[in-house]
Amino acid sequence: MTALHIIFYAFAATAVISALAVVSARNAVHGVLFLVLTFFASAGLWMLLSAEFLSLILVLVYVGAVMTLFLFVVMMLSMKVVSRQEGFVRYLPFAAGIVVLMVGLIVLAVKPAYFGLAHVLPPMPEPADYNNVADLGAVLYTTYAFPFEIAAVLLLTAIVAAIALTHRRPEGRKSQKVSAQQAVQRDQRVRLIKMPSEKKQP
Repeated sequence: MTALHIIFYAFAATAVISALAVVSARNAVHGVLFLVLTFFASAGLWMLLSAEFLSLILVLVYVGAVMTLFLFVVMMLSMKVVSRQEGFVRYLPFAAGIVVLMVGLIVLAVKPAYFGLAHVLPPMPEPADYNNVADLGAVLYTTYAFPFEIAAVLLLTAIVAAIALTHRRPEGRKSQKVSAQQAVQRDQRVRLIKMPSEKKQP
C-alpha cells in the first residue's frame, strides 16, 4: 500500500463518517459543520483524481459561500438542540428498508468482477502543459452547452419560485408616510388641553 492509498482511504473514511454525522447530529449547527467537513474530504478525493479545478470550486463556492450562508440562516433561526425526534419510531421501518436497499445496491455495484485494474485501466499521465480548466470549459460549452443552459434556467426558475412562495407582505409594521406628514395642519401638531392644577395636599 502506497502513500496515495493511505491518503485516499483517509479522505474516504472522513467523508463517510462526516456524512453520517450530518444526518445524525441533533444540533443543526453541528450538522452544517459536519457537512463542511464532508465537502473538504470530497475536495481531497477530487484532487487525487486530478480534478483540481472542481476540487477548488467545491471548497471556494460551497464551503466558502453556500455553507456560510446555511450556517448564518441556521444561527439566525436560533434552532435549539432537539432532545426528542418526533415521529422517529414511526418512520424507522421505512428508513431501515431504504438503508438495506442502498447497501444491497452498493454491494452489487462494487463487485470485483466489474472493478479493478483488470477491467478499468488507470488514467494515462497527462503532459506537463495539461490544463484541466481548458478541457473542462471546452467540453462544458460545446458538447454539454444545451444541458448547461437548461440547468441554469431551472435554477433561476427555482430561485424566483422560492422568493414568490416565501415572500409575504409584513403585517402590523409601522412605516413612515412622508406625504401625510407634509400635509398635516398646525392645529394637528399640538393639542392644548386646559385642566385645573392639582392642589397640594396638607
